[in-house]
Amino acid sequence: MADAVPFWRAKRLEEMNRTEWESLCDGCGRCCLVKLEEEETENIYFTDVGCRLLDAGTCRCRDYRHRTERVDDCVRLTPETIAEIGWLPPTCGYRLVAEGKDLYWWHPLVSGDPETVHQAGISVRGRVKDLEDDVPAEALERRIVDWPLRMPKRARKGGSGSAGGRRATQGGKATSAGTRPSGKNR
Repeated sequence: MADAVPFWRAKRLEEMNRTEWESLCDGCGRCCLVKLEEEETENIYFTDVGCRLLDAGTCRCRDYRHRTERVDDCVRLTPETIAEIGWLPPTCGYRLVAEGKDLYWWHPLVSGDPETVHQAGISVRGRVKDLEDDVPAEALERRIVDWPLRMPKRARKGGSGSAGGRRATQGGKATSAGTRPSGKNR
């Protein structure tokens, strides 16, 4: 008997229930890094500074339920906002599914282990140096990093559960995965 198709392959984002939606988050914490926007170009730059609510060890929000009340520019992801947000990391489960791509081998839904996102080097664990309340705004430009937009080599290696992190399209061809505070910090 063939295995059932995982929900993220069978459903569009709009069709997912709350539990399915929330489980698409791999727990990397990259979206919780402070970002800067260049006013002239509207380019977004990641920093190694975390949101004031980020737990840098677990890579999770310390007050997820109330985050939008406590952090003015925290973005609540919805199927509609996923399409509008250009700064989501290329490894983000929400972004991958919205683009018709599969989750990578290290995603907890594929691996069955929430630690694989850290083992693969995807998460911000060990990379966040400070939280935003500890860094003056004028120092943020010196904290710009490019690693949140890249995937470490060890994360690219195929693992169990997903053929290199991709799924086939309907045609059978594999798909491929890819200043001032911006108000787009989360």
